[in-house]
Amino acid sequence: MSSPRLRLDVITIFPEYLEPLRHALLGKAIEQGIVEVGVHDLRDWATGNHKSVDAPPLGGGPGMVMKPEVWGPALDDVAAGRPGRHRDLASAAPHRNDRPRHDDVAAVVPRPYAAANGEDRATPLLLVPTPAGAPFTQADARAWSREEHIVVACGRYEGIDQRVFEDAEKRYRVREVSIGDYVLIGGEAAALVIAEAVTRLIPGVLGNTESHEEDSFSDGLLEGPSYTRPRSWRGLDAPAVLFSGDHVKVRRWRRDQSLLRTRRVRPELLDAVELDEDDVFALDGRAVETTVRGEVARQGGVEKRMRRALRNAGYRDPEVTLGEGEVTVRGRTALSPEEATRAVAQAAGLRGQWEGQTREVG
Repeated sequence: MSSPRLRLDVITIFPEYLEPLRHALLGKAIEQGIVEVGVHDLRDWATGNHKSVDAPPLGGGPGMVMKPEVWGPALDDVAAGRPGRHRDLASAAPHRNDRPRHDDVAAVVPRPYAAANGEDRATPLLLVPTPAGAPFTQADARAWSREEHIVVACGRYEGIDQRVFEDAEKRYRVREVSIGDYVLIGGEAAALVIAEAVTRLIPGVLGNTESHEEDSFSDGLLEGPSYTRPRSWRGLDAPAVLFSGDHVKVRRWRRDQSLLRTRRVRPELLDAVELDEDDVFALDGRAVETTVRGEVARQGGVEKRMRRALRNAGYRDPEVTLGEGEVTVRGRTALSPEEATRAVAQAAGLRGQWEGQTREVG
């Protein structure tokens, strides 16, 4: 078996907490030799009858702080790969490997993400989950999926003595990271989150590379809704466009849904996304009805001419209805009501005085 693409070591006082790393796709990646996971009991480096790993904080205050004389030797040994009493995890159960994977069938060439600029991957990456750390993002997950050796230090109580990390910089690239603006009992849950987010991006872990290339945050946006069979369920129909067989329309629909969900849930993300004309229309387009009254130039083909002019002005699929002394247009547009009314009046070639209004319709 070839050497693993990532060695992941987790140091904790609760080794059993990391049991989920043996399951599902991560367990399969372990089985296939893509990822190697070691779990270390911090108390193996503690001394005394009670194997204590914590002490009261200097200067007073609540809680306990994890001791440097325990963490220091632990990080030394893990960085050096010294054998100890750690346990290398095996997959929780054998996985079926007799079915061809999408990327194998389609002959997809692995597309690993770029490593972080200026990083020396020969030096292990030490991740310290803490609410005081920098936010963990999808960009971090992509960059860290190229790492060779990641070590996660799971703190408890009031955290780990800060000198541990200052000293660890002699042997590691140290990153303090937070998985959210809330506080957990310890770093183990965060270690599980980071491990899954990172390892799923390593080539070969997922059978279909597009599965993560089209994820939420992959293009700066949240992923839109997903549907499967049946077409209708409990009176709820899946969007008809998904059954159209028109891949261009399906891609556009998915992009539109992604944009709309992002604006609804995480609008601040849109500030960093480059939007094209279709994206702006998806966000700002509305179904409207515009009626203008005046003297309409009724030369032949006026409806066709108006539809062309309205599309050029910013309407999508305009429907033109000519009446006696008035024109009504229904369609979608991102124009303001005033701009939409003027566009219809100009497309109709109204002469002299005219009046009109645009209103949104359901």
